[in-house]
Amino acid sequence: MTQSTKNSLNSDKSNAEEAREIVHDEFAGLNLTEMAGRPGFRGLFDNAFVLGVTCFATLGGFLFGYDQGVVSNVLAIESFGAAFPKIYMDSNLKGWFVSTLLLTAWFGSLLNGPICDKIGRKRNIMGNIIIFLIGGALQTGATAERHLFIGRAIAGLAVGALTHVVPMYLAEISSANIRGALVALQQLSITLGILISYWIAYGTSHIGGTRCAPGVPYTGPLLNGSPTFDPYTDVPAGGCTGQKQASWRVPIGIQLFPALLLGLGMAFMPYSPRWLTERGRDDEALQSLSTLRRKRLDDPAVRYEFLEIKAELRYSREITALKYPNASKFQQTVNNYITLVSTWPKFKRLAVGCLTMFYQQFIAIIYYAPTIFGQLGLNPNTTSLLATGLYGILNTLGTLPAIVLLDSVGRRPLLMSGALGCCTALLIVGSLVAAFGNDWPGHPSAGRAAIAFVYFYGVNFAYSWAPIGWVLPSEVFPLYLRSTGISITTSCTWMSNFIIGLVSPRMLAQIGHGGTYFFFAAFAILAFISAYFYPETKGKTLEEMDTAFGDVTSEQEKQHMERICRELGLPSKALLSA
Repeated sequence: MTQSTKNSLNSDKSNAEEAREIVHDEFAGLNLTEMAGRPGFRGLFDNAFVLGVTCFATLGGFLFGYDQGVVSNVLAIESFGAAFPKIYMDSNLKGWFVSTLLLTAWFGSLLNGPICDKIGRKRNIMGNIIIFLIGGALQTGATAERHLFIGRAIAGLAVGALTHVVPMYLAEISSANIRGALVALQQLSITLGILISYWIAYGTSHIGGTRCAPGVPYTGPLLNGSPTFDPYTDVPAGGCTGQKQASWRVPIGIQLFPALLLGLGMAFMPYSPRWLTERGRDDEALQSLSTLRRKRLDDPAVRYEFLEIKAELRYSREITALKYPNASKFQQTVNNYITLVSTWPKFKRLAVGCLTMFYQQFIAIIYYAPTIFGQLGLNPNTTSLLATGLYGILNTLGTLPAIVLLDSVGRRPLLMSGALGCCTALLIVGSLVAAFGNDWPGHPSAGRAAIAFVYFYGVNFAYSWAPIGWVLPSEVFPLYLRSTGISITTSCTWMSNFIIGLVSPRMLAQIGHGGTYFFFAAFAILAFISAYFYPETKGKTLEEMDTAFGDVTSEQEKQHMERICRELGLPSKALLSA
């Protein structure tokens, strides 16, 4: 090599180092959270584009909520009982009818992790909508029990996958200052789905009347001293003469329309910039980030966020390559699962996500709301459905404080206060049921008090564990483990949901003296204790979660991260501190 060549290379190296120093100086005083704008609810309206994309994408949550609400109401409709008497009368089969979707949703969410990494968040949502439409159509047109069960099984695969991918997509397109509020909109969409399904089912239950055969007296089991509908003996030979089959087919079929809207509309939504970066499509990632932030490509905030994503991804890949050299694609997928339990900080992330999802279901009593109100002394055919509709309104309104407070007050305080409120309400309802449950007509004030505290429970659950159950798991994992981690936490909520859906009918029917409510209250206490030990994640970028969970495990790894930051022109604090 000639002296002039050496001088030229030294000059190039010096120029590159000088350029990195200039970029470093440009970013040295920047804070990404502060650059993003106002935190929390106020910041939602600073970027109407991201808010619009979020509201649209949360139609995936709407589908989950709609099914949650509609199935509980359909199970109380007499014309449905006349068509499927085994499901209507057998509490075990009723539990399986609800839980079939929950079980396949568990499988769908677990399976969706590697698929989502491969094809991306956007296309994953679109593909699962097609599956959902098939399952929904089978349920709507069902003429035999097997059609209902197969339809719910197919729809469950899609619902589970959507609850995995939608919160992750929202977390990856949002900025740190409003991430909690945006992902909480997923829960608001779920509650809107529940609310709308309640009122649609309440309205359609009057198609042809509220009774299958108005002239035929009830001969079924006694409830609060009065006989109930028995589809084996209370249905005329030609079928229902009053209430029509449309009373249950219409509410089930309506969910196909928002699903179709979501599937078509996602074609026009942006890709996740973090997924694009992971796939090596840097130019597209930078353009997507610029579009989402409504800023120019050369804006310092856009470039800083892009480089921070790139640094976190590069660091995780290089550390993984050192730990697992020459790993195949399959081995890399398996290694992701192993990595989640290989160190305490990684396991802590997984534990926080799984526990949050677990408690979200084990302190929830939503599926059998009409049955609960019926047991508290309300008419199971009309008044209990109306009370359930009112519960849906309170559930929706109760979610709004979470959107306002999540990014200002934080996650932990809301979880802890919500658990205390739920526990208090459930203990009071259980005590009232134990004392007066055998004679509600003789104690109307006790019945009204019990119903009031069910509503109080709903509000406390709606602002705490319901929305934060989607927020925390979507934000705690590093990019290269995010899809894998969220698939596990989402599958945890579905397995818990499956268990609750399966046993709740039997618990409500067979456990006396308010035992079911005391059961859920005990888990609310455990939820409070667990939340006390959670790290606070508000205001942190997705790339800063390592610090929150103490995940810089050695001085060597710290130096490795600092080197990557220097090479990319980032200040070393970008990924090492909050």
